Amino acid sequence: MHETTTALTDAIDAYVRSVALERGASPHTVRAYRGDLETLAAFVAERGAEPDPALLDLELLREWVWQQNAHGLGAATLARRTSTVRGFTAWLARTGRAAGDAGARLRAPRADRHLPRVLTRAQIDGLLDDLAMRAGGSDPIALRDRAIVELLYASALRVSELVGLDIGDVDDARRTVRVLGKGAKERIVPFGMPAQRALDAYRERGRPAIAAPRSGSALFLGARGARESTRAVYSLVAGLLADLPGSGPAGPHALRHTAATHLLDGGADLRAVQEILGHASLGTTQIYTHVSAERLADAYRTAHPRA
Repeated sequence: MHETTTALTDAIDAYVRSVALERGASPHTVRAYRGDLETLAAFVAERGAEPDPALLDLELLREWVWQQNAHGLGAATLARRTSTVRGFTAWLARTGRAAGDAGARLRAPRADRHLPRVLTRAQIDGLLDDLAMRAGGSDPIALRDRAIVELLYASALRVSELVGLDIGDVDDARRTVRVLGKGAKERIVPFGMPAQRALDAYRERGRPAIAAPRSGSALFLGARGARESTRAVYSLVAGLLADLPGSGPAGPHALRHTAATHLLDGGADLRAVQEILGHASLGTTQIYTHVSAERLADAYRTAHPRA
């Protein structure tokens, strides 16, 4: 356990005690539970997130699962750790330490899913071209959806960061967006001309048609004028990726994985990618170098006559 006691480590201690006392678990099982949850606490600290069990959310937990998987954790161990965290978040909700059960929908990836979902250049180009065609008319929702996906891919944003954007966070002159990331850390992320064009069209013809008195300064709005929700963005991206070949989660994080991998494939400096992604640790970003290397190896095995 970390030397510095936090609300999260305190909650882990209390949960492990409850497992030992209420369930009569063996010492071996108790050690396994503690070890599993310590990996989560270490991940939260590495991310720079608030070490408060009440602030654990599904997105953070899914990132933890993905990191564990990307580090080559065995399928059985990963399944056990995921189950441990689900039990922990259910206990947090049951004991009033959290408002809801953040891990209720957390699942370990299938044994054959070793890499995060990464789209090919052709796939992402086709997806964005299709969204541009849909947004060619005056439908404000189509204009919004195109701007959302363009920005998710252009700036490798987390879905929580995207929906938290306000109008004033976009700097058109510099083509950057100000993002509030994990641990309330602010960073400035660039985006390109395609995203600029999509944002311009949405702000000029899309957002005004959706806006309502409760819209406030939110950049992306739902159909009824309130700030767009993470659930709605997950549904949008999952629908777009559903028919594309490839394995792995099909939510907005796939666009973040894709952007990071394409940046490294294109020769971007690892530390620059770390800054764009908002990773507290360079070690986390280095996972993407393994993804790029494995994609290269796959291409080699597929294409080289003597592979």
